[in-house]
Amino acid sequence: MFIYNVTVNLDESAHEDWLKWMKEKHIPDVLNTGCFTENRILRVLVDDEGVTYSVQYHFDTMEIYEKYQKEFAPALQREHSERYTNKFVAHRTLLQIV
Repeated sequence: MFIYNVTVNLDESAHEDWLKWMKEKHIPDVLNTGCFTENRILRVLVDDEGVTYSVQYHFDTMEIYEKYQKEFAPALQREHSERYTNKFVAHRTLLQIV
């Protein structure tokens, strides 16, 4: 099993709206792609700059992740970027559960 992890550092002024939007809109849209089996959203507790969250999506095979990246990620990431322009920095990593 694998995890697609998106770490997002947000401007203090945007984080409450962002968290609500993620829970109500973005994460359900990502899960509705059918590519992920579950997700978690976690807040990073020690951060000197803004507010940081880790959003984790679990998936079974690299082929599923590649399908997500090709077919769904561009539009979903564009929607996020347009909504929170200049209010966030994101870092993406792939993890394997061992």
